[in-house]
Amino acid sequence: MEVINAIGRRKTAVARVYVKPGNGNITVNKKDYKEYFPAGPIHYIVNQAFQITNTENKYDVLVNLNGGGIKGQAEALRLAISKVLIQINPEFRPPLKEKGLLRRDPRMVERKKPGQRKARKKFQFSKR
Repeated sequence: MEVINAIGRRKTAVARVYVKPGNGNITVNKKDYKEYFPAGPIHYIVNQAFQITNTENKYDVLVNLNGGGIKGQAEALRLAISKVLIQINPEFRPPLKEKGLLRRDPRMVERKKPGQRKARKKFQFSKR
């Protein structure tokens, strides 16, 4: 099997993932993912697709991440890994789809409107 790649997005984060058979190393922007993502719950998000498909420690993952914050990047990475696992084995699709890992979250930041302080917040109103 050669290297398989996919792209995952969340908010403004973009994850480009390259997967090959290996022993479970996940490298994000030339760092180990546990070093790149310091928090424990984020590690769970990153590994979720592997845990659902019982493929932990079977593939090496090389990731280029840019844009967004830590959580958005982790969720973009999860989507990209899920897409790659389906390319490797189409039988992984039903369990991943059931857990909602194949859906790109469409929520984005709402733009600021002119004449307002933020997207929904108005300027302070003074009667007098």
